Amino acid sequence: MGGAVRDAILGLRPKDIDIEIHDTTDKARVITELRSIGHVDERGAFFGVLASRVDGQDFDISFPRSPSLSIVDAFSRRDFTINALGYDPSTGELIDPFNGTADLEKKVIRHTSDAFTDDPLRVLRAVQFAGRFGFSVAPETAVLCRKIAASLLPAPNVISVERIWGEWRKLARTGTHWVAAFQALDDTGAVDLFPELGALRGVKQDPNWHAEGDVWVHSALAAEQAAHKAEFEHLPAEDREIAVLGALVHDFGKVTHSHTENDGRITNRGHAFAGAVPATSFLHRIGAPAQLINKIIPIVREHMYHVGIGRPSRSQVRRLLRRLNPTGTGPTIYDWARVVDADCGGRGISSKPSPTAAWLEVATTTEVGDTPRKGLLTGHHLIQLGLKPGPAFKAVLAKALEAQDNGDFEDANGAITWAENHLQR
Repeated sequence: MGGAVRDAILGLRPKDIDIEIHDTTDKARVITELRSIGHVDERGAFFGVLASRVDGQDFDISFPRSPSLSIVDAFSRRDFTINALGYDPSTGELIDPFNGTADLEKKVIRHTSDAFTDDPLRVLRAVQFAGRFGFSVAPETAVLCRKIAASLLPAPNVISVERIWGEWRKLARTGTHWVAAFQALDDTGAVDLFPELGALRGVKQDPNWHAEGDVWVHSALAAEQAAHKAEFEHLPAEDREIAVLGALVHDFGKVTHSHTENDGRITNRGHAFAGAVPATSFLHRIGAPAQLINKIIPIVREHMYHVGIGRPSRSQVRRLLRRLNPTGTGPTIYDWARVVDADCGGRGISSKPSPTAAWLEVATTTEVGDTPRKGLLTGHHLIQLGLKPGPAFKAVLAKALEAQDNGDFEDANGAITWAENHLQR
């Protein structure tokens, strides 16, 4: 029942299979029979939910809360009609009390009943399904969602940040229809729960570079580009999160750094660096883990680093690597490249070729490498040169690291020679 039946109708391979048993309340007998063919773990005892694994497939098995509860009443507790679907293997019957198959054909997300309001997270689930399947939210469901979203504004903690992140993570990992997701965010009022994202609406861009429209439209297209490329490359889930969410938030700085010049041109100087603060705020708000934020924010700051550079030199690539990942917890140059690719490709008819291929070529076909090199000059070297440990150490080592990235020396002997000359100066 539920998502498995929906996915099967859509021609997708079902992943999560839910089974609801209506012809018996003898849970003990069911457990015994299940354990004869696979593993069973009882959880959610209040609702009578069993988790079973048979031949590598996971199943959730549930019982009605009341023996007198009909299938229609049970399915009315489901969130959307496209999820209120069942299949009876004993009869081959498709169970569809709320016309979910019709909504699948119409590509519509519609709530089943007034029970929809029992869980306010369902507003975000509507957005998540829109982004995964490219569906639109039914007008009457959108009205109900807006009421829920409005009630959450003064009390956002009604939904735990862990559950919020669960929906955003699923969208980042599986969604390829970000334009539809943005439309659902707007239609349901869910966007008001994320002010950093909502602020993108109406922020103008230079039409010569962004014929697609405002920053809101561009961000949706960029996220969609990142998602499609992630699908094509079969990226691991974690890498896909960096690419998609990085593309989503890369231009947050334009909200405060858009300026109309005297000649009418719209410029956004400094927006990359300025975007780090609102992007961090948004990612915290949706519950993104710290390690993910640490990888996305440097990309936001550096996504314009390539501008004005043709084929990059080895020194320029080294400096980019250092700026992206100075501590070892930041993104790779590949993470950066995927977001830049999405930025360049997410401009509608004004999309342009991405310059990242040249940067990756320099990183991977020369001695530069694709991660920052460790400092060749060490404190031990400075002591040998007669410098006493103290505050001056840090300044000299920082200068040495900059010189190393500039290509002033390539090995430890060169580093020592550089230090001797630097200290003499």
